[in-house]
Amino acid sequence: MSVRRNVTSWTPTAVVALALLATSCAGQDGDAPSPKAGSSASATPHGYVEGAQEAAEQQSRLLLNDPATGDTRVLDLVTGKVHEVSRTVGTSGLTTDGRFGFLHTEGGTRVLDGGAWTVDHGDHVHYYRAAIRDVGRLPAGARVRSDAAVTAVTGEDGRAATYPRAGLEDGELGGPRTLPGTYAGVVVPYAEHLLALTGDPGGSTKVVVHDREGKRVASPDAECEDPRGDAVTRRGVVFGCEDGVLLISENDGRFEAGKIPYGAEVPAGERALSFQYRAGSDTLTAPAGDRAVWVLDVTERTWARVETGPVVTANTAGEGSPLLVLQDDGALHGYDITTGKKVSGTDRLLTDVPGARAEGTPGPAIEVDRSRAYVNDPAGSRVYEIDYNDDLRVARTFALGMKPALMVETGR
Repeated sequence: MSVRRNVTSWTPTAVVALALLATSCAGQDGDAPSPKAGSSASATPHGYVEGAQEAAEQQSRLLLNDPATGDTRVLDLVTGKVHEVSRTVGTSGLTTDGRFGFLHTEGGTRVLDGGAWTVDHGDHVHYYRAAIRDVGRLPAGARVRSDAAVTAVTGEDGRAATYPRAGLEDGELGGPRTLPGTYAGVVVPYAEHLLALTGDPGGSTKVVVHDREGKRVASPDAECEDPRGDAVTRRGVVFGCEDGVLLISENDGRFEAGKIPYGAEVPAGERALSFQYRAGSDTLTAPAGDRAVWVLDVTERTWARVETGPVVTANTAGEGSPLLVLQDDGALHGYDITTGKKVSGTDRLLTDVPGARAEGTPGPAIEVDRSRAYVNDPAGSRVYEIDYNDDLRVARTFALGMKPALMVETGR
């Protein structure tokens, strides 16, 4: 099994560029006073994170779980090493905020630090790796969304609380701050605020904006019928509604909301109920029933419906990349999003092909980052790494010694 290579070729030019980037990064601290003669410079460089090792490339890892046996693994995609961690049995779902994995069970939600993350400063990024460790447990039914400062947890009863992100990063949950009232969907941290919907969860809801202390500071004039699904993009936060999605964006402290409608009446069984996408992308995917896939371009504010045949799950890297669809033949298929035509495909990957994946239930997944896609084969006890820029070539196959029924990618 080969080690994953960085996409960038390290030519002399690239080395110079990296040096310039480091210089630019250091320049962020340019307002700090210069050390006096005879004194040493600060031992804490810009971007320093205590207890973590900074790396030159993204430190992608897969968190994997078998609900039947509780087997839980962390697969390091840079080194190819598989780390075995303590078990979690009866997991109904596995989610992530890019660093932490949340293993959902009837008894509570286990928080696992995957030990890899990215810090984006806008003009440059930092990549980190650290020890994998358990952080604690959240209540059962927790729906978790995070940003750099807080982790928002919304319960099934609509009540919500926030936890300081710094506490999780130090290995403990810390004390929660309870938010007032109840909410129709999840509370989403965004632009140093908290976005939520209030009203009837199965009916009409309205947008509210809170500051991080829970005080309401805005209420954009917009409604969302029967909200289902959400996503954070560079253009704003998307909430799925009966007639399309509601996009809430922030501009110079002002929050605005606008609809991106389907453009035609869509049966309830063909609505976009949950979104899959590459972290940082503005192109979202969602099953359109069990024989097609919705593709939402948030930048262009347009929907495309791609007729694919029986769908197990789908995803895309966006930005001109193919729509990736795992179908009932056990193979991965690539579609041109603009034309809807199939452009690539693999041989059969899955040993046993389940039906279409229902929202919140275990099943095969497609995780996508900037250069690779990952498909889990639970019955075959393995994960495939796919080069989606090379006709869906299988770049690596990871044998795991467990059935990875649930999978998410961290380090993003």
